[in-house]
Amino acid sequence: MKQICILGSTGSIGTQALDVIEQHSDRYEVYCLTANNRYEMLAEQARKFRPAAVVIANKAHYEALKLLLADLPDIKVYAGAKALDEIVEAQPIDMVLTAMVGFAGLSPTIHAIKARKTICLANKETLVVASDLICRLAAEYHVNILPVDSEHSAIFQSIVGEGDNEIEKILLTASGGPFRKFTLDEMRNVKAADALRHPTWDMGAKITIDSASMMNKGFEVIEAKWLFGVEADKIQVLVHPQSIVHSAVQFRDGGVKAQLGVPDMRLPIQYAFSFPERLPLNGDRLDLFRQPLEFFEPDMEKFRCLAMAYEAIRRGGNVPCIMNAANEVVNEAFRHDRCGFLQMADIIEATMQRATFIAQPTYDDYIASDAEARRIAESML
Repeated sequence: MKQICILGSTGSIGTQALDVIEQHSDRYEVYCLTANNRYEMLAEQARKFRPAAVVIANKAHYEALKLLLADLPDIKVYAGAKALDEIVEAQPIDMVLTAMVGFAGLSPTIHAIKARKTICLANKETLVVASDLICRLAAEYHVNILPVDSEHSAIFQSIVGEGDNEIEKILLTASGGPFRKFTLDEMRNVKAADALRHPTWDMGAKITIDSASMMNKGFEVIEAKWLFGVEADKIQVLVHPQSIVHSAVQFRDGGVKAQLGVPDMRLPIQYAFSFPERLPLNGDRLDLFRQPLEFFEPDMEKFRCLAMAYEAIRRGGNVPCIMNAANEVVNEAFRHDRCGFLQMADIIEATMQRATFIAQPTYDDYIASDAEARRIAESML
């Protein structure tokens, strides 16, 4: 039985991961579940899956959570960021699914790597913010990082069995989000409720807004560069509205391998858990007779966040960390009607220009850069 720790069990990825675990209860057990604020849902999950421990990151909810689980003394209840760092080091844990949102996922991921746990990576910000550090630590501690993002899982599935065959190009697909056909003028007045209506995927609020601005795809370009050792100019983004081709790899002989499937995150989650084996999975099956497969070039003028991600890769150092911090600030501000949709890119770009550049950042530099970038971005709202 593999013991799994889920960082962010109450979010979209976390809940689908629990469904996968439930379907294969003969193979997987939940060792720990964590959440940031949804303590009531965390308690419900704990009652069902009976983990050894739960952690609520927001200490304000500790007493309420403890009360809800008072009749289950075998489940240990912890709170705070330090508890997240410590729980991933627990000896019985085999795999850590990092499904937390944003910069907060960095520290527990580092602790899990140093404890030599297999990382099932769904928190893309970890690689965006501190890619060089994470890859260096993974090599040093001989830890596998298995991608859970549907696109990176698709790339991973396409290169399995290819050995040292050279990748000529990665074809990274994007739905285009709800504003794919909007003009710049139309995008100027959109609200969070419009952006949250994603055409093909059911995701959390933060990532859905990032998908609407295509910052999410920019993050995935950075992630792909580091996960697969491919330079950014060999990563081509294709807008694919149907979200059926999850991504593809072109090899030096011109051959292209792709992974196709319905838009359902349970498949990439399960593949990370079971690799290299493929297990049965309940759910819809792909019907290629139902719709055409279309591909378009992304409009970099309309979706400046995607262009900025390529710029962040070019500049290197702590610039992706700065970009991520500014994006977290404006994403939340947009959701609360404190920032316009197009203004998000303006603030991110200005923050990238103003924040202190560090060519070879340490972990402490990343922490400082994140804090500085947040202050700069907040000041422009």
